[in-house]
Amino acid sequence: MRVLIVEDEIMVAMLVEDLLTDLGCDVTGPAVSAETAVEAARREVVDFALLDVNLDGGTSFAAADVLRERGVPFAFVTGYGDQGVRPDLRDAPILSKPVDPRQLARTIAAAR
Repeated sequence: MRVLIVEDEIMVAMLVEDLLTDLGCDVTGPAVSAETAVEAARREVVDFALLDVNLDGGTSFAAADVLRERGVPFAFVTGYGDQGVRPDLRDAPILSKPVDPRQLARTIAAAR
């Protein structure tokens, strides 16, 4: 499973990448801004994406819209709970920060 990481904090992105690699995923990214997230969502061939909601003053919502149009499943990662996610996107899984490895494993398993 190829997973796109959208995360503006490099240490968090590295931790998530390690967790995904341990789950047998191939990782691309991280996209670190709203603009690069949209570009990656359009360009990358992925099976799943993990989207940090807040990206250095922007959000990952436009990238989520692109992924949804392409039929690529995704989950949000946020410290703000579901209230931090745009209402029309709340049907996607929402993982809390810091990322719980068990919750991430369940989310990846469900996406497979």
